[in-house]
This record gives sequence, C-alpha cells and structure tokens, in this order.
Amino acid sequence: MDKDGDLAIKVETENGQTHAWITAARLRELVTRLGGPHDRFLVVQRIPDIPDVFAQVWHEAGGDYRLEHRAAQDLFFGTDLDDPGLVADLLTGWARRRPGWDSGVAWAPIDPGPREAVPELPDDVREAVERRVRALLLCGYDGRRALVETAEDHLVGGEHGERPVSRAQAQEVVDRLWLERLAEQETWGEGPTDADRVARAFGALDAAGVTARENFTCCRGCGTAEIGAEREGARGFVFFHRQSTEAAAEGYGLTLHYGGFDGSQETTTAVGHEVVAALAAAGLSTKWDGDPGTAITVAPLDWRKRLVG
Repeated sequence: MDKDGDLAIKVETENGQTHAWITAARLRELVTRLGGPHDRFLVVQRIPDIPDVFAQVWHEAGGDYRLEHRAAQDLFFGTDLDDPGLVADLLTGWARRRPGWDSGVAWAPIDPGPREAVPELPDDVREAVERRVRALLLCGYDGRRALVETAEDHLVGGEHGERPVSRAQAQEVVDRLWLERLAEQETWGEGPTDADRVARAFGALDAAGVTARENFTCCRGCGTAEIGAEREGARGFVFFHRQSTEAAAEGYGLTLHYGGFDGSQETTTAVGHEVVAALAAAGLSTKWDGDPGTAITVAPLDWRKRLVG
C-alpha cells in the first residue's frame, strides 16, 4: 500500500473528515485545531483496525483536552491535559506502539459498563451471515462498521424472519472473522500484493489526469453514469465496480471499464493504452485487444487486499 505518512493510523474527525497514513506533524495539526464548531473531537484507530482498540480526544475552546485510549474490552483509560502538544506526542507514541508511550501521565480507568450477553445465532443463520462477511473480507474494501451493517441486514425479511440478526450479533460475527483475516494477512509478508499494485497503478493514472476509482459503485451502468462527477478537468476515466471486485477475489481476474469524457473512440482507445501501460509499470499483466468497446482484464491476479477498517 502506498503511504503518505509513517503512522499506520486512520483519524476520523467530528466534521466528517478521514485521514489515513499520516505524518506525526499532520496528527499534531489535527489535535491542535480542535475546539471550533463541529471540530471538537477525533477518533484514532490502527491500520489495520483492531476491535476494542482506539484512542480519542475531546476539546472545546477554553477547556482541557480529554484523551482516552482503549487497549481491550476491559482496559479503558482517560486523562485530562491542558497541553495539545503533549496530547499529540502521546498519540504519536500510541500510534508507533512505542514502549512506555503512556508514562508520565496520570491515567484513570474508565468503566465501559457491563458487557452485553449476546445470544448465539442458529447455525443456518450464522453460516449464511459468515459466508457474506467472508466474501467481503476477501474483497478488502469494507471496514468493520460497514461489515456490521451488512451482517445485520443480510437476511432481513427472508425465510429466517424479519430481523434474524441483531446489531450485537452482527458485531460479534464481524469481529471474529475480521481477526481471522488479520491473522491470515500476517502471513503475506511486507511486499506488495497484486491489490497493492492495482492501487499504485490507479494512483499514477489519477495523478496523470485519468480519474481512477477502485470498487466504484455497484455495476458498470452506475459507474459510467457517476464517474464524471468525481473530478473536473480529467481527460478520461477507469474504474472497477463492486461486482468486479468480488469476481477478482474469487480468482477470475479484474475487469476494468474505461473511456474518455469527450465520447470519442480515439480518446477511449488512448485512455485504454494508458491504463494498460500503468498496470504494466506496476507489475501486472492485462488482456485487451485494443478495441475501445472491450473491457480490460487484469489477469492472472492473486487478489489479496489488506484490510484497513
């Protein structure tokens, strides 16, 4: 995965912004700006996300900075500080997993409350939900929050009843399978996967004026209709939709749709050649006959997408 910064974290702020793989300097900026309207807190997770592990900061103008971190279901601590620089330093140490990062500060335990007893799902319901969650984990784009929503809604209104899976049951299934996938991911090593190479090629294309989007919309029709709104001034586009992602995860190669925004076959063909060249530069093989009406297939492809969360 290409990284802009050295901290393997994702930061979500109250104003809806998300920042991933950032530098320590950028994290400090996000902390020190806290206090304004709709920008009073941020939540930090590791990449990849780990259930029950996060840090968060709350600050309103004129008040202290409330810093909290959770290391497990029953290990939750908080402290009040008046120095945003110290808060940023502590978060940086947490992000880097630096030994003793939390020393020198008076932490108080936080009671997370009683843990909810979650009833087991019937085997047929559990197996159906697990199949869907595992398929999406193989795709690699959905975070835990989105996966929980999918698990909860997957069987709604079907043969198993109106809402056979509760939010807590969905969370339990997702967290268990997420951790299984992370353990598998650890065996991949540090080198780039084919999914990383696709992302690298798409990043190069986007920087060169071709709008490039991964896992974009549900199908080709929706993607073609919506890609133009993604960016102004682009010469052309390339994308693969969610159905193509699932096919790639199942071992069938990755189908790419591309074109030019002027509607001409000449531009579409030129964009197709750019896409093929970018993929080749990233170390990937393609199948394409040069026909502007034919999709580009990335194959052979070993789809291993690293989870973020």
